[in-house]
Amino acid sequence: MQESDQTIIAIDGYSSCGKSTFARLIARELNYVYIDSGAMYRAVALFCLENGILADNRVDLPRLQQALPGINIRFSTADGIQETFLNGINIEEKIRGIGVSSVVSSISQIGDVRTKMVSMQRKIGEHGRVVMDGRDIGTVVFPNAILKIFMTADPDVRAKRRYDELIQKGIQVNLDEIAENIRMRDREDENRPVSPLRKAPDALVLDNSYMTIAEQMDWFLKKWGTLHEKNTR
Repeated sequence: MQESDQTIIAIDGYSSCGKSTFARLIARELNYVYIDSGAMYRAVALFCLENGILADNRVDLPRLQQALPGINIRFSTADGIQETFLNGINIEEKIRGIGVSSVVSSISQIGDVRTKMVSMQRKIGEHGRVVMDGRDIGTVVFPNAILKIFMTADPDVRAKRRYDELIQKGIQVNLDEIAENIRMRDREDENRPVSPLRKAPDALVLDNSYMTIAEQMDWFLKKWGTLHEKNTR
């Protein structure tokens, strides 16, 4: 295990489980860097939509392969809020809408896209002290991470959380449409041929269907404390 792997926390799980919120709080608690890997795939999906590479659920793969080297994704934090930039433009609000949510699983199944994103993610994490959430962080990106967490929750609970989040942001959405989108993404994430959603054998499972954020953090801090106690014996 590389030294940096000893300070990497990998959080995987289903969509709308609150992975990002949980990961941000952990990063803040430990003074680590938080990276939302899902935002990176959403950025590529938005790029495809805005550039006619994805239309009518069909991806122009040759054009996407040609464009990938020129896609630059970075994160910036202002007032404690992390925002996503695509080729220098703040796209944080755009990538959270139902339009991108409906196609991001299709984009994330493409091998060339995953290869580029995994390379970028490993580059970000090479110095350690990183909390990263996604679908394959503990299984593919950082298989030697010191702590792996796999998050799950009831699909209807996840749909309501996502609905409330978007409504709070002023984005008008339909709850039934979100619920169907979540179930569709679950199927696609679990069954994609490249890096499917799987729990790493050594990951800790957190079902947060009926847990508050405070309860989740209590759970994490106990696990983190136990881990450090074990490693210092």
